[in-house]
Amino acid sequence: MNRSPRHGEIGIRKMLGATVPGILMLLSKDFIRLMLVAIVLATPLAVWVMHRWLAHFAYRIDISRWIITLSAIGTIVLSMLTLCFQTIRAAMANPLKSLRWD
Repeated sequence: MNRSPRHGEIGIRKMLGATVPGILMLLSKDFIRLMLVAIVLATPLAVWVMHRWLAHFAYRIDISRWIITLSAIGTIVLSMLTLCFQTIRAAMANPLKSLRWD
């Protein structure tokens, strides 16, 4: 069984009576915050690199804001789908199995 460090935390929260939506909200709140910080830090660097790379072509195009926004939204949606799938799978499992030491 593939275990992450969060499986134990989810198991303990389930044993103490937490619900699956509550666990999902708790984990996704921190994860979204980290994703937003990463996007804010990486976007200017990515725009600069793309601008320098595209400057060497004969036909020049500008990088639109909607492309950057769409890629940021796509990144957040894809990471949230992955987080939701993994969290729901861990929360629906037997909490005793996640707490067992192998």
